[in-house]
Amino acid sequence: MKNVACLILGGGKGTRLMPLTAYRSKPAVPLAGKYRLIDIPISNCINSGINRIYLLTQFNSVSLHRHIRQTYHFDPFSRGFVEILAAQQTNEGTDWYQGTADAVRKHLRYIQQPDIDYVLILSGDQLYRMNFEEMIRTHQDADADVTIAGLPIDNEQARAFGIMRLNDEGRVEGFLEKPQTAEELKIVRTDPAWLDARGIESNGRECLASMGIYLFNRETLVDLLEKTDYEDFGREVFPAAIRARHVQVHLFDGYWEDIGTIGAFFQANLDLAARKPPFPIDMANAPIYTRPRFLPPTRVDGATIIGSLVADGCQIEQGAVIENSLVGLRCAIGPDATIRDSVLMGADYYQDDQRARCVPEGVPPLGIGAGSVIERAIVDKDCRIGRNVTIRLPEGAAPDGEHGPLVIRDGIVVVPKGTVLPDGWSF
Repeated sequence: MKNVACLILGGGKGTRLMPLTAYRSKPAVPLAGKYRLIDIPISNCINSGINRIYLLTQFNSVSLHRHIRQTYHFDPFSRGFVEILAAQQTNEGTDWYQGTADAVRKHLRYIQQPDIDYVLILSGDQLYRMNFEEMIRTHQDADADVTIAGLPIDNEQARAFGIMRLNDEGRVEGFLEKPQTAEELKIVRTDPAWLDARGIESNGRECLASMGIYLFNRETLVDLLEKTDYEDFGREVFPAAIRARHVQVHLFDGYWEDIGTIGAFFQANLDLAARKPPFPIDMANAPIYTRPRFLPPTRVDGATIIGSLVADGCQIEQGAVIENSLVGLRCAIGPDATIRDSVLMGADYYQDDQRARCVPEGVPPLGIGAGSVIERAIVDKDCRIGRNVTIRLPEGAAPDGEHGPLVIRDGIVVVPKGTVLPDGWSF
């Protein structure tokens, strides 16, 4: 794996995740209480033996840069690194990234080194666990120019993905973006028996979706980008490669979620808090790495916690009820507060005496006040929610919109970072 370099694309605006991306890039959005989205692809690389990793960034990247700098350090003998490549003005160009392929084109010199044979391209906002060594083996066994990870899905799901058409050897011969009609689905149908014969139970799934995980021969990638002006991998580079190159599929049938919307982000976090999560975060042989924060254990005084995950450094007072929720770092939850079906991201710091003196009179302290009720909501970091506050989407309310300082997306109430809600405030 020493001859593999990985490029992780993390430069998009993340508009569908607003307001969580108002002050941070999408890969920097907190996940599962103590991680960030970017920790997933980096951990997959490290667990697969790939330790030459470039992260391409562009928007709101300060917190992401800080997280990478404070987290990923390799010993000098491994020659490993996680290096940030930010959009910048150079002698070759002054534009920002115009798309995923354009972002890679602007940094080709970093992979044009004599000891790099393969380039793995990943997204910075997907939740999954994959051994890339197996994908490289598929690529080498097929003598492919490009290999793409494919996920079996049913016809209904296929309407939201790019779908591949294969031959019997697993070579990709066609690609259709978001097929909508029965005729279009028939064109890209994969025989369920073909999947079953390769150890994957089809279970009625007849389509193979592109996961946006690409493995290129280095020279193939350089040739495709230097001789064209393609801007996007999914819409342009991949279809062009199918026509002129050997593109192979690598079958994957594990948990995979594209964290592209508030609804997907919300559900993925709640799934992680389930008794039997579809994506376990406690696998000893494939851990998820993140920044060690050296926080104290969480303190719980007479609270009821059911089907939830609670991160380090929290304080949960007597009578509080937490059900089917995720509680992030340094979260303070007052007496008799109720948290249901919600994601609390916690706080970046503790409110010590010195910080408390800087808070204007009448402003609640950091955390959730006594007697407050939060249901089906995402509360971003450093929010100050007073006593007896109610945050709950009213029956019949529109699934998208704004209500004072709060934002509604996909039927989820989002409390933006740093929001202050006084005592008694109600939705």
